[in-house]
Amino acid sequence: MVMDARDVAAAITWQADHAANNGAPCTARVVRAQLALLGGETETGRRLANWPGRPLEDALPLRLAGGFHHLVLSAADTRLAEVYRGGLTDQAAIDALVADLTRQHDAALLPWLDGPPQTNEAGRSASIMAALLWLVPRLGPRFELNELGASAGVNTMMERYHYDLGGTEVGPEGSPMRIRPEWRGAPPVPAAVEITSIQGCDRAPVNLADPAEALRLKSYVWAEVTERLGRIDAAIALAVRQPPNLVQMDAGDWVDERLAAPQEAGTTRVFYHSIVWQYLPPETRARITAAITRAGEAGGRITWIMLETNRETFRHELTVRYWPGGGEPVLLGEAHAHGAWVAWHGVA
Repeated sequence: MVMDARDVAAAITWQADHAANNGAPCTARVVRAQLALLGGETETGRRLANWPGRPLEDALPLRLAGGFHHLVLSAADTRLAEVYRGGLTDQAAIDALVADLTRQHDAALLPWLDGPPQTNEAGRSASIMAALLWLVPRLGPRFELNELGASAGVNTMMERYHYDLGGTEVGPEGSPMRIRPEWRGAPPVPAAVEITSIQGCDRAPVNLADPAEALRLKSYVWAEVTERLGRIDAAIALAVRQPPNLVQMDAGDWVDERLAAPQEAGTTRVFYHSIVWQYLPPETRARITAAITRAGEAGGRITWIMLETNRETFRHELTVRYWPGGGEPVLLGEAHAHGAWVAWHGVA
């Protein structure tokens, strides 16, 4: 069923408010300006207004926001640069500018609506690493990591990053990727974490060594959040040196393949993902849940780490299930969508 423009308008308004409340007021103004496109004369505006899915869950406003940022980063049209710098704040003027950009670049912007944003954010891996620290006294220090929906593999390189998690440090000291979120709560207990292997899958993986693909990935980063842009640059440098181990594959098929692969004795097989679950079809979610649960209940050393959006509260929750251990979900904390902070519960 096609949703009407009011549903899309509500999604645009929510996303603009969310960006403004999370340190990106300039991006929020550009997102809000998408309201002026609904019912307009452009193909992009018409497609927005007649979106056939769930506009908020599909991250519809962020898809187009990536296209507008790409115009600036690629120098195809730099007029929004003043908005991203905070020099232009009048919403009516920004609405008019965005409408004019859409008229002039309609054909280039339209394909940005074809797929979800590739918000591959290294800061999210702070939560994954904290979960591994929590698991060490329960399952031991050795982990085989498998990332679902890995996008460009930014978090499929987390064994190369250095973390400061509320004073608990882990990872190579000399890493160019320094991840230090604002830590709320007690720090995780220090422990040795040994990542024996790390790999990921995605239906359409991004090659960070390709300048065009890397630029597209950067386009989804909120323009004024320079720390995030710096992390993307650090990830690109690491990927050029040694690409992450990624395969192009359906997540359900890949989980089955990984579960069937030999598992090293004394090593816990970990599946993890961050802000991915909402983009998977319901049947794929059910298939993955059944496969991981079945493997754990059959006696496997299996862990499932999720940093995902609670669709009722829109909080990003860090949840772990592990076997042996019963497999019941344990809420370890909550986190900023882009890793700016982690609220750690530190469940005993």
